Amino acid sequence: MIVVGIDPHKRSHTAVALEEASGASVGERTVSADASGRGELLAWAAALGGACRFAIEDGRPFSGALERSLLAGGYDVVRVPPKLMGQARRSGRTYGKSDPIDARAVALAAIREPDLPRARIDPADEQLRLLVEHRNDLVGERTRMHNRLRDHLHQLEIGLEVPPGGLERPVWLKRVRTALEALGPSVRRRIALELVERCAELTGAVRALDVELGTLVSGRPDGAALTAIVGCGVLSAATVLAAADGIGRFATEARFASHAGVAPLPASSGGRIRHRLNRHGNRQLNAALHRIAFTQARMHAPAKGYLERKRTEGKTRKEALRCLQRHLARVVYRTLVTASVQTT
Repeated sequence: MIVVGIDPHKRSHTAVALEEASGASVGERTVSADASGRGELLAWAAALGGACRFAIEDGRPFSGALERSLLAGGYDVVRVPPKLMGQARRSGRTYGKSDPIDARAVALAAIREPDLPRARIDPADEQLRLLVEHRNDLVGERTRMHNRLRDHLHQLEIGLEVPPGGLERPVWLKRVRTALEALGPSVRRRIALELVERCAELTGAVRALDVELGTLVSGRPDGAALTAIVGCGVLSAATVLAAADGIGRFATEARFASHAGVAPLPASSGGRIRHRLNRHGNRQLNAALHRIAFTQARMHAPAKGYLERKRTEGKTRKEALRCLQRHLARVVYRTLVTASVQTT
C-alpha cells in the first residue's frame, strides 16, 4: 500500500508518496490547484504502480475540490488534523518547513494513526454546514451592530431604555428610529439610523435562515429524531448534523464524545486518579450539546434528577453539567445511529 500525503494550498497542491510498510519515499509531485492539476495528480498516482490511500491535511477551504476528485476516482481519502501533521514534522529527521516536508509529514501521520476520519461528501450535510456557518456569521455581525448602535444611543441620550435583546425586535427598532428622527441632524444620528436599518436587515436574514434550516432538518429522519430530544431545537440539531459529518465515521459513542470535546481527559499521576476539562474537539458541536444540557437542566425532570445525584457525589454545578453533556453525547450518538439504520 502506498500512502500519498498532500499539503493543500490555494494555488498548488504538493503530494509525497510513501511506502506504508517502510516509510520510504516513492515519489513527489506539485500540481496546480485547479481541474487540470487535479487530473495530473490522479494520473501521477495511477502510475505509481500500487494501491493508493490519500491523506490530506484538513483544510477544506483549500482541499474540498481535491477531495471530491479523489473520491470520484474511487480512492480512499483520510483527513489529517494540522496538529498531527505538525507533530509528525517535528519528529522527523528533516528539519525546516516546506510544502514537500509538510506533505511527507501528512503521510507519516496517516501511517501512524490508522483511525483517522475518512473524507466524505454528502450534499445534504454540506448544505446544512454552509447554512449554519452563514447564520453564525450573520449573528456575529448583528451583535457587533447592536453594540455600536447602543453606544451611539447612549451618546445621543434619546431618552429610551432598550432592554436586552430589544434590538432584535421590530417594535423596539421602530421606537429607536422614531426617537432618532426626532433629534436634530448630526453625523452620529445619521450613523445610528443606518445601524438601525442594518440591524433590521440582519434580523430578517437570520429569521429566514431559521425557517430554511427548520425545513431541512424536519425533512430528514435523523434531524426529526434529534429535535425529539428535549432541549434540542432546530439550530442545535442542524449544528450537530453538520459537525458530525456522518455518524458512521465514529466507531463508538466514546469517539463521538471525544470529537465533541465532552469526554474528560485523564490527568492522573501515581495513586492520584483525576480528570480535567476537555477543551479540544469540535467547538460548534460542543456548544450545541451545552445548549441542550442547559435547557434540560431548567425544564426536564430526569435531567434535574441526574444533576442532583452528581451534586450529592460532591461535584460542583459546572462539573455536574459537564457530566450531563457527556451523557447527552451518548444519547445523540445512539439517536443518530438508530436513524441511520432505519434509513438504510
